[in-house]
Amino acid sequence: MEAIVYVSNTGNTQRYARLLADQINLPVYSLEESKRNLKKGTEIIYLGWIMANGIKGYKDANEYFSIGIVCAVGMSENGSHLEEIRKANFIPESIPLFTLQGGLYLEKLKGANKMIIKMVLKKVKKELLEKSNRTDQENNMLDLMIHGGSRVCVENLYEVLSCYKENFIQKKG
Repeated sequence: MEAIVYVSNTGNTQRYARLLADQINLPVYSLEESKRNLKKGTEIIYLGWIMANGIKGYKDANEYFSIGIVCAVGMSENGSHLEEIRKANFIPESIPLFTLQGGLYLEKLKGANKMIIKMVLKKVKKELLEKSNRTDQENNMLDLMIHGGSRVCVENLYEVLSCYKENFIQKKG
């Protein structure tokens, strides 16, 4: 791996990219910056935010770079919806995929993204509020929907770091 490349909307994915870079000592670039600073085919770790199971920027990054690990950042708990996201983005089984809980900042969203998120939130929030036996994960999601904020932390990256060390550090040495 030579770099970490990301697409962020409200800053959560960027924060994860920088936390990851601090842990594994790789340069970090937005997708836009990466095309100016890295050669086509460079092996990267890619991070993008999730919208309707799509990972923003993944298709573009995949056409330009060799992606070794994908991290998709959304509102759901770590490890959620992996198969749906893999299928929706045509990510081969050979590429490790991780989902990371980011956060919600409605005030930072703009245009159609804000409108779509508000509609989805209204529906899901109503369903969760009406549910009497919510799980801890559902309570966490409801709290995020009501209060907003971030769940970004280095602990959420432990599986990614372990995968990186097992599959990319050991291959070098």
